[in-house]
Order: sequence, then C-alpha cells, then structure tokens
Amino acid sequence: MSATLTPDAPAPASGRRSAAPAVVDPVFTRGALTDLGVVVALSIIAVLGFETAYGDENFLLVGLGGVAAGALGAAAAAALRLAALPAVLLGVLVYFLLGTPITMPELAILGVLPSASSLAGLAIGAVFGWNDVLTLATPVQAPYYIAALPYFAAWAVVLIAGLLVLRWLPRRRSVLRATVVVLMPTLLYVAGILLGTDEPYYAAIRGITFAVICLVWVGWRRARAEGVLDSPHPAYRRRRLGGAAAVVAGGVVIGIIAGAVLAPAPAERFVLREEIEPPFDPVEYPSPLAGFRQYTGTLAEEELFRVQGLQPGQRLRLAAMDSYDGQLWNVAGRAVAEEGSGTFQLVGTDLPEPPLAETGSASTLTISIGAYDDVWMPELGYTSELDLLDEGTAARADDLRYNPTTGSAILSSGLERGARYRVTGAEQSIPEDAALAEVPTAQVALPPVDDVPDVLTSRAVELAGQETSAIAQLRTIEQRLSSEGFYSNGLPTDAAPSRAGHGADRMVELFTRTPLIGDEEQFAAAFALMARHLGYPARVVMGFAPEVPEGADEVAVLGSDVTAWVEVPFEGVGWIPFFPTPDETDIPQDQVPLPQSEPQPQVRQPPRLETDEEDLLTAVELEESDPDDEEQGFVIPGWLIGIGGALLALLLLYSIPLGIAAALRARRRAARRRAEPDRAVAGAWQELTDRFAEHGVPVPDGGTRRTEGEAAAAALAARGAEESAAGGVATLAREVDGDVFGGRPIEPERVDDRWSRVDDGVAALAATLTPWQRQLARFRVTRRGARG
Repeated sequence: MSATLTPDAPAPASGRRSAAPAVVDPVFTRGALTDLGVVVALSIIAVLGFETAYGDENFLLVGLGGVAAGALGAAAAAALRLAALPAVLLGVLVYFLLGTPITMPELAILGVLPSASSLAGLAIGAVFGWNDVLTLATPVQAPYYIAALPYFAAWAVVLIAGLLVLRWLPRRRSVLRATVVVLMPTLLYVAGILLGTDEPYYAAIRGITFAVICLVWVGWRRARAEGVLDSPHPAYRRRRLGGAAAVVAGGVVIGIIAGAVLAPAPAERFVLREEIEPPFDPVEYPSPLAGFRQYTGTLAEEELFRVQGLQPGQRLRLAAMDSYDGQLWNVAGRAVAEEGSGTFQLVGTDLPEPPLAETGSASTLTISIGAYDDVWMPELGYTSELDLLDEGTAARADDLRYNPTTGSAILSSGLERGARYRVTGAEQSIPEDAALAEVPTAQVALPPVDDVPDVLTSRAVELAGQETSAIAQLRTIEQRLSSEGFYSNGLPTDAAPSRAGHGADRMVELFTRTPLIGDEEQFAAAFALMARHLGYPARVVMGFAPEVPEGADEVAVLGSDVTAWVEVPFEGVGWIPFFPTPDETDIPQDQVPLPQSEPQPQVRQPPRLETDEEDLLTAVELEESDPDDEEQGFVIPGWLIGIGGALLALLLLYSIPLGIAAALRARRRAARRRAEPDRAVAGAWQELTDRFAEHGVPVPDGGTRRTEGEAAAAALAARGAEESAAGGVATLAREVDGDVFGGRPIEPERVDDRWSRVDDGVAALAATLTPWQRQLARFRVTRRGARG
C-alpha cells in the first residue's frame, strides 16, 4: 500500500502490455479548487471573529494574510506531491517567510525580508499570543508580536484543511470526509468567539453565512458521491436538489428566528477573557514618582509606617521605573518590556532571586502600615522572603506579586492601615569605583525614552567631560549635579521656588535657569536621562531614607523621608546606585531666580539667511578628520545586503524541503538495502516502483511483479527510452520474482546486480523527462508497502 498522498492510478489488464504511458492524476482539478475555495471562504468568515479583540481593520489584513499563506503552503505541497511531514515543513517555511511583511513589516529587512526579531515574534506569538490576547485589555495592540496570533490561527487551519481537500479528500469523496474538512474552519470560528469580548461581531450574518456554505458544500459532496448529479433522470435530480435547497432555506429561516430569540445577551455570552483573571499591570496605576511632592507636602509629617530591624544608612525600596515618555518616569508594562519594571509574577513566601545582583548580608524587617495607602510594598533591597502577618492581608495572599529584576513587591488589592508583613532581604553590595574602572555596563534591554530635551542631552556630554570609562562618566555627572545644584522641594519656607514634576518642560527649566534647583525627583530624573543618552541603561528608584538612631529597634517613616536615586547595571556586579541630588539648601541671594508661572516652551529657531562664512567656522562644527575613519574597510551597501538576504531566503525555501526529501529517500533505500538477501532483492524492485512514482510515472499496484515490469517497460517505451532499457526493466521484474520464490540462496553479488539495474532503469526514465520534471521528482518521497 502506498504511503504517499498521491492517488493510485488504475492498474492495466493483466498479461497485456499497454501502449499508453502511465498518467499521473492531476492535483488541481475543478473539484479540488472548488473545495479549496470553500475552505478559504469559511476561514475568512471565521477570522472576522477576532475583530472584537483587536478592534481595527489591521487584524483583518493579518488574518487574510494567514489564509493566503496557508493556502499557498497547501497548494505548493500538493503540486510537489510531498508526503505529510515534508508538506507540513514546507508550510512552516511559508509561515515564517510571509509572516514578517504581513504581521510586523516595521521589523522587516527592506520591508519584506524576515529579521531575527520578526522570526522570534512569529514564534512567540504563536505560542504565547493566546495568553496575551485573553489577559490584555481590548483592543489588543501590544506586545509587538500580538498580530501573529490571527495570522498563525488562519494559516494553521487553512494549511491543514487545504492539504486534506487537495490530497486526502480526492481519494474517497465521502460525506464523512467532507465533514472532517469543515471542522477545521469551525474550530477557527469558535476560537474567534472564545478569544473575543462580550460584544459579538455581526454574529447572525456570519453564523448563517457560515452554516449555509457548510450545508451546501456537504450536500453537493453527498450528491456527487451518490451519483445524483450524473443521473440520466432530470426529474430525480430536480427532486434531490430541490429537497436540499429546501433544507438549506429552512435552516436559514430557523437560524434567523433562533438567533433573534435565543441569542444570549452580551453580558451572558461565554468568552474566555471573562473566566481568566488578567495579570497585574502596574501601568494602570499612577507612576509612583508622580506623587513625590505629595509625600514632601501634605504627608510630610504623617507617619506612613513603622519599621522594626532597620539599620542606620539602610534605605527602603518602593518602586523602580525604567520608562520615560516626556512626562513621567514610570514602570514599563509587559507590552513594552517583557523583563522590565512592569513584569510581575505571582509568588508565595519565598521570592525568586534577582538575575543581576551581588548582595550583602540579609536583614529581616517587620513593617506595620499607618497612613501609607498604595499597592507598592516598602521593602529592603532584594527580598528573598515575604510573610503577610495580619489576618486581613494574609487572606489576600493571591494578590501578592514580585519583580525580581527590580526588587519590587506589590499587593494589587492595596495596603491598608494596620497591615503587617515581614521581609527578609539584602541590599546591593557597592564596590569601590576603582574596581569598576574596567567593568562595562550590563547589556539590559530597557524600553526607550522619548521626548528628551536637547538641552539635557548636550549637558550630559558636557558634564561627562573627557572621562572614558562608564563609572567615571557617571560619577562625574553625579558630582557635578550635586555640587552645582541646590536642594528645594517647593515648600513656602524654601529660599527659592522649585516646581514639581519631571516632564520635559521641567527638565528644560532645571538646566536653563541658574542655579540648578530641585529635589530628588528632578535630579534623579535628569541624571537617568543623561545616562540613557550616553548609552548606559538606567532606571529611577523611589523609596524612603529615614534617620535611624543608634540602637533604635523601631523607627517611624514619615512622608518627608521619601527619596529617589538612580541605578545603572554593571556586568557581573549588579545595579549600582547614584545619588545626584545636592544637599545644599542655602541658595545665594544674588543667584535666586525670579519665579516663573510657566516655563517657556522650546521653539526651534529658523535658520539665518545672512551669515558670514567666518561665523559658521566654530570650534564645535569644525572637526579634524580622523585618519582611522578614512582607512576603514569597504562598507557593504544596504541594497546589496537586501539582495543577498532575498537570495538566501529563496535558497532556504528550495534547499530545506529538498534536503528533507533526500534524507527520507536515503533512509528508505538504506533500510531496504541492509535487509536479508531475499528481502533486499524484493526491496530493489520496490525501490524502482517508488522511484518511478516520484518521477511522475507510477507503476500500477495490485498485480504481480511481472505485470508491473511490463507496465514500467511500456511507460519507458512510450516516453522514447532505449529499447534495451525498457526490456531490462521487464527482465529485472521476472528475475526478482525468481529470486524471491526460487528457494535458492542469493549471493551478495546478485543483490548488488539487482540494485545496480534499478539505478539504470531510474536513470533511463529520468533521461526522458524535462529538467522541470526532474526537479519535481527530487522533492517527492513515495514508499510502497513491503510484499512477498
């Protein structure tokens, strides 16, 4: 029995040599194309169900792209007559090649070629996109790979259903097989409902259209299977077709009435997102740093919480922020950075270790909440254990989440007065600067910072000076800010005004007014932006630094104890803190700036029309050319890289299926060749018939080897092969029959002779084919079952 998807050709009459060559059944018949068109139409209707989750027309383009990719993969596999495994692998290759321009063109090379990031996104989206689309708020627009989900779903359904209708359904066109094919688009239709929202998307129209197409197609398949369409009696055909039309019309009417009467209200619709609790997203909460002045103002003398076990010099950590949008430093949600400050996980008592940190000895603190009211939990450094002590908070242990990268803990339901918990943690060990002189900053993927003022970036380069190492540049900026600035948190008792906030306008005000005046909020925000401009990953950390008297067992933390600093990671060391905020509060009276109600916006000045050439020759704009730059090697043009990438993609598209097919054929031949002598001789003939089928000339199965040999010889003769080659194939069939049933020992030399003549027969057949036919034969793999 043949192991390929190729339908068997009818066997010629026994004992009679056919003068006509063996004909391969066509793949793309009118019926097969109709079946494929039905699958495509049903899949398009089904993929429309994703609209409620994605909410714009882009999802439809992505879904249609998935339908096209699946249909193309199925058609290519059918045209090449690939077996099941090579066909699926070819479909996967099409998925990755077409997925980049369809789902994430912004990551494509030259707009169409896949990149490493886009390939990773296509893989991640197919595996994890189901979870994201259920747990993220609708309309789902991030993370970047989320568009791969409808593309993958449509591609998978159409690929499998397409292979079924092109290779499996033609073998036996039964109603049962047609129903199995219909199940694939039905699964896609149900997935669109379950992954969507309470609000349906044209549910009645889509459902009725989907059902009508299914009924008509299955009915047509049944009529063809029963020969109704071929009946010579017109009245019989009219009755059967009329009855089928009545059933379809009745189904439409019943569907409309039932849909209007029995359709559940949106609130009662079953969708998976209503049954799944979404992960905590800190982006939904205000930035902790946005409320900095509230602590130093209205809560300055309020007792936020009490801490037992805190040692002098230790700081309490609250939140780390690594995303800046021109208005606020904030935590980055999962849509922006998978491992960033906004990625929290459910935890128990024991917390995961930080991925990058060298900590000192651990300390245990007990914290009792007072006026503090937020979701962020004050803690010490990187926490290893966290126990909720009071009964009310312990009952909400499922709300506890932790980010080991930033050392931040959250109780999503919020801390309340009277809550108590115990934390065991250790702070980052801080080595001497000399030990970090040769240590680069760690390669940490942080979200980008946006709308950074030009004045800040230019001052970053200026303050860094001529230093070359990372630690030296950062320490220089830290010292310059702390020594040249003055501290003021905007209280009426301050010597100079200091406006709250750390948006782009406040950063401009900080560096355009003399002297620099602000508090931890402004100086930490500015220092982090400067570090990011110089290429160093930096994040802003907010916490508390209360004064702890010597020997004190417990300390009260007030709102005025709030503080902020900056952390930069160093390779193999951890996140090193920097404290750029000045201590000096006595601002010289002659340098006190006049208060401004609103800072002036940045206005880009138009270019001067009349300028002397000498005025343009400034020290900044004239730079001596570096001889090393002139001696740099040849730079490959971008268009050449694009052409090379396209050629490489085409080469992979050709070579991967070719290599798979060649490996399968080599494995088949080796298994037959290493068998016992009698089985090896029989395997030689099986190899010949399989190779003939792979070259598009299948030898009819079901007869004896002699009849098969006559059919193979007739096919060779009809194609113009030499008479000796055709006669040799017929003779080989008789000799193999004699070897198998002769009962005599078979010498190894005879086995070698049979296999050598098989190769001669295949070579004679290949010589009669066109180059295109020979190329197609290299992609086919056929395996006929063993026989006696």
